[in-house]
Amino acid sequence: MWVSYYGLGGAVSLFELEAYLGGLLVLQDQECDILADATNELLSGVGAKNRINRCSDDAPSGSSADSRRALGLAGAFLFTAEEQEQERLHAVTRTGLLDTAQEERFDRITREAKDYFQVSSVIVALIDDRRQFLKSVIGPVRQDMPREISFCNATIRNAGPLIVRDARKDDRFKHNPLVLGEPYIRFYAGYPLRGPGGWTIGTLCVIDQEPREYSMRDGKKLRTLARQVEDEIDGPRILPDEPEDPDQQ
Repeated sequence: MWVSYYGLGGAVSLFELEAYLGGLLVLQDQECDILADATNELLSGVGAKNRINRCSDDAPSGSSADSRRALGLAGAFLFTAEEQEQERLHAVTRTGLLDTAQEERFDRITREAKDYFQVSSVIVALIDDRRQFLKSVIGPVRQDMPREISFCNATIRNAGPLIVRDARKDDRFKHNPLVLGEPYIRFYAGYPLRGPGGWTIGTLCVIDQEPREYSMRDGKKLRTLARQVEDEIDGPRILPDEPEDPDQQ
C-alpha cells in the first residue's frame, strides 16, 4: 500500500501514515485522497467490490475510522489486531442472535450435519469477547462455554476449516479440559462463519467422542452447510474461496 501511495504522488512519511491509520494524526484531504486511491487500486486488483471513501468526499461527520469500517473484512489490513477483534465483536452484535432461542432455520442445518457425519454433537456457535454462545446445538455441549477453552475459538482464526482427527494426539488440544473431561472430544471439524462485513463471527462444527478420518467429500459437505448458516444470518454473498484440503490446516 505504501508503494502504491508514493507512486501516486503521496508526500507524507511512512511514520505519519501509520499514525493516521492508528487514529493519531489527521492528514490533509489531498494526502488522504491519495491514500484512499492507492488502497482502492489494491482492492480492485484482488477483485474486492468494496471501496474506501476519499476524505474530500466524506460527509462532514465522517472520519478515517468510518471509512475503514465501511470496508469490512476487506479493510482488515488497515486495523491493528486489537481493532480487528473489536470490529469482529461488533459484527457478532450486529447479527442480533446473541442470547436468542434456538430456531428451526438453524436447527434443520445442524440435524442435516448430524445425519451426514454420524457424530454425537453439532453446533452453530457465535463467539463474543468471553464465551461461546450456541444458537443451535445437538448433543452434550454446554451453553456459554468460556471462549478460551473452546475449539471454536481456534477455528475463527482460520481462513478455512479446522480439522482435528484425534484430539488426544493433537498437541494443540490434547491437554484441553474438553478433551480430558466432558464432553471428551476426540474428533472435531469446524468451519468459520462470516457475518456482517465479512468478519468471522462463529462456527459450524461437528464433534464426536471417537477419532475418525475426514475426506474431501466431508469437507465439501461441511462448507455447503456452513454457507447455508451464513445465508440465514445475513443473506447470500460471494466470498473468496478458502483452502479445502484439511491437511493444509
